[in-house]
Amino acid sequence: MIRRNPRGDIPIVHESAFVDPTAILIGQVIVHENVFIGPYAVIRADEVTDNGQMEPIVIGAHSNIQDGVVIHSKAGGLVVIGEHTSIAHRSIIHGPCWIGNHVFIGFNSVVYNATVQDYAVVRHNCVIDSREIPPGVYVPSCWKVNHETDTSQLQPVSNHAQDFSESVARVNLDLVHGYRAIRNEF
Repeated sequence: MIRRNPRGDIPIVHESAFVDPTAILIGQVIVHENVFIGPYAVIRADEVTDNGQMEPIVIGAHSNIQDGVVIHSKAGGLVVIGEHTSIAHRSIIHGPCWIGNHVFIGFNSVVYNATVQDYAVVRHNCVIDSREIPPGVYVPSCWKVNHETDTSQLQPVSNHAQDFSESVARVNLDLVHGYRAIRNEF
């Protein structure tokens, strides 16, 4: 469902993207080409600053926003999801946030007021709170990364983890084409 926000902004969705009919996109959301937005995802750009300003939520080309993901931003802060990036099932991305290209955010993870640089892998059930995750690092499942965390302890992404991340992105890109082909059947 595509809806206006109270300010009147309406999402812009590239014609090659697939948005599941159960997903809800509200307001100043920009979805680039070949993006997959899965069932029950909510992407909501509706809050403004004290002076009525708002930055968009941008989903980069060839990325996937999986089932039940919530993307929102406090007081109209910018949220960017880079290209070829996977946001896995039931994750929450709460801006302002910047998530780079070729990033994997695992199931049930929460990223708040943070930056996750290119080629990083954040595994399942993690919390990234007000920190920057360097490029090409691996955050193990169930880690909490905040102002007390020494991010220099994070290891580089292994070939196995990178292959997994890339396979998820490929599968979801195939889903874009498959679901677009049968779009009128549901």
